[in-house]
Amino acid sequence: MRVEADGHLSVSLDEAWRALLRWEDQARWIRDAVSVRVLSPHRDGLGVRIAVKSRVFNVPLFTEELEVTRWEPPHILEMTHRSFIRGIGTWALEPEGAGVRLRWSEELALPIPVLGELALLVYRPFLRRLMRAALRDLTAHLRSA
Repeated sequence: MRVEADGHLSVSLDEAWRALLRWEDQARWIRDAVSVRVLSPHRDGLGVRIAVKSRVFNVPLFTEELEVTRWEPPHILEMTHRSFIRGIGTWALEPEGAGVRLRWSEELALPIPVLGELALLVYRPFLRRLMRAALRDLTAHLRSA
């Protein structure tokens, strides 16, 4: 299942990139993240691993592990889901006017044939709303910083 959202950030490309890499702050603007912590000894570059305690339908259900598998600063950050949920999330940044366009895509799968696909299809509209809200919240977070 693929879900996408995008939004405009009124900051420089470097500021937007730095905001994405403040791992622990992601729980302030990603609504389904209860907390984020870095697991790897390093905080930037390929191989960074993070643990995200996540909500599903507003209920804290599980902790997901993600790993940076593509690192092209300050344009592309790709995270591979390494837990029950499988797939790749990508944040792509490109200059746009007086700011930056952030495109967020998630390509997700569950390891349960048919039932996993059905569950993700049901969850997809909710996830899309969460992603769009996260981009709005990131904009507000950057304004207040």
